[in-house]
Amino acid sequence: MGDPGLERRRTDVAVIGAGISGLALAYYLVGKGLKVRVIERGERVGGAIRTTRANGFLIEHGPSALLESSPLLHRLFTDLRIESFRLYASSEARFRYIVRSGALHPLPTSPPGLVASKLFSARAKARLLGEPFARPAPQDAEETLAAFVERRLGREFLDYGVNPFVAGVYAGVPEELSARSAFPWLYSLEQKHGSILKGAIIAAFQRRRRGTASMQRGRLFSFREGLQTLIDALEKRLGDAIHAGADLKSVQPIDGGYLLDLLSGNATMQLDTRSLAFTIPAHAYAHVEFPFDFPIGSALEQVHYPPVAVVFCGYKNHPGGRPLDGFGFLVPQCEQRQILGTIWNSTLFPGRAPEGGAALTTFVGGVRQPENATLPDGPLIDMVRKELEYLLGIQASPDEVQVVRWSRAIPQYRRGYQQFTTSLDAFEARHPRLYFGGNFRGGISVPNCIEHSRALGDRIAGDLGKPPCPAAGSHSGSPS
Repeated sequence: MGDPGLERRRTDVAVIGAGISGLALAYYLVGKGLKVRVIERGERVGGAIRTTRANGFLIEHGPSALLESSPLLHRLFTDLRIESFRLYASSEARFRYIVRSGALHPLPTSPPGLVASKLFSARAKARLLGEPFARPAPQDAEETLAAFVERRLGREFLDYGVNPFVAGVYAGVPEELSARSAFPWLYSLEQKHGSILKGAIIAAFQRRRRGTASMQRGRLFSFREGLQTLIDALEKRLGDAIHAGADLKSVQPIDGGYLLDLLSGNATMQLDTRSLAFTIPAHAYAHVEFPFDFPIGSALEQVHYPPVAVVFCGYKNHPGGRPLDGFGFLVPQCEQRQILGTIWNSTLFPGRAPEGGAALTTFVGGVRQPENATLPDGPLIDMVRKELEYLLGIQASPDEVQVVRWSRAIPQYRRGYQQFTTSLDAFEARHPRLYFGGNFRGGISVPNCIEHSRALGDRIAGDLGKPPCPAAGSHSGSPS
């Protein structure tokens, strides 16, 4: 940071945290004509989104693809002038595999595909016919996802349909996640229509009439140089409004706003702000001193983030084994393997590996096996290679191997999360112009974070007397 002009400087909004939530929030606030300062503890911005290149391979340290779930994304990319760099996933990406009895089976995506599938037994398929007649849970019920799915679809669909999906999205287990908080669209189908299948059919009919696509069936995309493209564009747009390497030590209410004490290197600085928005992980609040009553602090500390290790294996020539003809595969917990799943990056998008080569990213640990994520690099890589040999038949040694570790990866929306978010709402109501964002609130995906930041930006701007953002918006001029 090292900007002496920051001392006692005033701003309209201080955003704490420069992950995708914080950067997107600042972007929308700047578009409202507000003066914004983004404070980031680390030396780089972007949070879990980071792309690097090595020996001809493109390596994603965190998310590798996004789901086209909202027109908001197109407008954002157009304004940032990166829409032309967008890549849609290969048509092969529609094939997703689930491991059963040590073999990979394609996940069915249509009723005929389900009938023909060897992934589920005839008994499990017959069980689906009774789903519309299952009684809905009470509206105020706080059910785990496992209980919800087993009640409506049966144990086999829980084990081989939902469990691996949850591992791939949350690095979690359905026995701990809240159905209502972690998968609100699924919970909503039952509450509105009394049936998941019936609700899905009605929703599909309504989408056809509107000419829109399902959020769950949106197209996967990235950028030619990976998701770092989005972070770089936001960082460039915000410019000097971002202050990296600045640690927020304390927050104090003052004159209808807040006074922030910041530490950068050995220098202590202060920032007066009319509004204060946090977008940091839930566990990071333990580093901030609040001189007023902060009852939600203990609840924030209890939000669980399991460890995840990401192991990238790059091959300059095709490594052999089975064809890499899809998005990748996920592993159900009942299969008792040592990995959560693997993405076939070079099948998804061009430019992820040298011509004729292959790039694979394997995820290890999570709630299921946290100890695996903490293995030393050597044993971890050996374990992943053995799993890839067993499941894919790959015996070749990778030409490029990289390990990325996230000691606290993805927040778990556990049972009781609804009460937690209600307490956050109440706390915000008692403290005007103090806001909480980030992926522990409003959804964990990158599109979720962007959408939530847009809505939060409108709230903040409204409280400061600014109108909502225009539908298409054009941001020009200095952010600060």
